Amino acid sequence: MFGMGWTELLLIGIVALIVVGPKDLPVLFRNMGQFVGKARGMAREFSRAMEDAADQSGMKDATDALRGLSNPKKFGLDKVKDAADFTKWEPGSNTAKLAEDRAEAAKKIHAASAEKATKRREAEAAAQADKTAQDAAKAAAKATGPGASQADATPDAGAAAPQADTAGDSKA
Repeated sequence: MFGMGWTELLLIGIVALIVVGPKDLPVLFRNMGQFVGKARGMAREFSRAMEDAADQSGMKDATDALRGLSNPKKFGLDKVKDAADFTKWEPGSNTAKLAEDRAEAAKKIHAASAEKATKRREAEAAAQADKTAQDAAKAAAKATGPGASQADATPDAGAAAPQADTAGDSKA
């Protein structure tokens, strides 16, 4: 509040209690509150009147212009906008050549990634087919009875596992 601590406010309250008395103290505080409220209202009204006068005289526009000139961020953004102006772009410039090179490289990357994705999907489908075949062989082995061995029922099981591993390792 005005640079006063709680101890100072307590001291002022005790002195007011002794001088004014406990009966008239609430009336005093109410009158002081009304006075402070009126003073704040007048200060607010004065501040608004000064701002309105500055707006009418054009001072606010001049202040905003000066702040814009002294603001390095705004100044930098204006330079970036000037540099990115496409009306100054020349089709045969180095920038156009670089853009074409980048577009060609992007197409190559897209084609290579599509090819690798297709190979990966094919490998996953083959691995899934091998797994399905193994599951079917296991089911057939169980159905034939306990006398048949699992190796006899699935002759391709040993060959199918390395293919699945190599398909999973080619993630380049």
